[in-house]
Amino acid sequence: MLYSGVSWGAIGYEVEVLDREGNQAWAPIRFSVGETDAMITYLRELGRQAVHVVDSTNGLLDGRMMAAGLAVYRADPHVLPERPLFGSVEAAHLARAAQRDLSALTLLERDRGTQTGREDDLEAGIAASTPAIDALTGVGRCLEAGTRDRLEVALTFDDGPNPPYTGQIMDTLERYGIPATFFCIGLNAGGQTEEIARMRDQGHGLGNHTWSHPFLPELSRKQLEEQITRTGDTIAQASGGAAPTLFRPPYGSRTPDVTRWLGDLDSTIVLWDVDPSDWSMPGAGVIARTVLEQTRPGSIILLHDGGGDRSQTVAALPMIIEGLLARDYSFVLVDDLVTPTGRTVRAGNRM
Repeated sequence: MLYSGVSWGAIGYEVEVLDREGNQAWAPIRFSVGETDAMITYLRELGRQAVHVVDSTNGLLDGRMMAAGLAVYRADPHVLPERPLFGSVEAAHLARAAQRDLSALTLLERDRGTQTGREDDLEAGIAASTPAIDALTGVGRCLEAGTRDRLEVALTFDDGPNPPYTGQIMDTLERYGIPATFFCIGLNAGGQTEEIARMRDQGHGLGNHTWSHPFLPELSRKQLEEQITRTGDTIAQASGGAAPTLFRPPYGSRTPDVTRWLGDLDSTIVLWDVDPSDWSMPGAGVIARTVLEQTRPGSIILLHDGGGDRSQTVAALPMIIEGLLARDYSFVLVDDLVTPTGRTVRAGNRM
């Protein structure tokens, strides 16, 4: 049995592997964001008896790792040392947690993702935050959908940039002449600056989706602020513009405290009202059908360009666009829904 821990930092990942006795099997290896495929190949070469551990601040890798046939476990804070202000705990600590007591970790399931086993906690935090979210909505600082009296919708994409899927999605949007809003991960944005520049050049909106896609309730206030600030600075540098003021919490995760902290920042929380769970890869037809069934005037549609294989999302996108255009919907940026007056409505062109 081998135990690999996969940690993240400012520019990429580190892998450390321990044997059954807890001894270091090989020297730690670092991989940049652009070398993620090489890292997964390395992990696969460890064999079927290896298990692989991430922590709850890393929501970027599990989908790709599980798609490659790897057994992925999540180590939660109670089995780990204290997390630094920025970055996960060291890879060695992640591997050690599995070697010490694998039963204390959570085996992730592909159709449940990083939140496997704590969906009830996620929903409880969301429910408890309703009064705080309502208060922010009342002052224009939170948005789940736009006004219902206009045939307008906003396409949004989370977790990128992620070649080749982000580029393929932008190709489709360019072909139809419509905008979207991309909620970018800082770690990915720093390694894919040309994709951010293209988003800007094509007139798409940019939003902040944290640095590493963490489960927000397990962050301190300073850790949350560090994730958001670093991501905003990276997107601003790559785009040549200001840091995004739109923020989408990973998984929609929140608690009353987290919502209060976000309210103290200069940002607008963007949620959604249409979710086809495209990340679970139910099929392009299912993704498109779910979006068309759920969409109403003012809807914010949640899709993903990162976090794994997004070929089904790419394939579903023309069906979604054609279907909504056939119903006379126009496509706008999330910013347009936040401030719906005094703007030019961006309508698509059927191709």
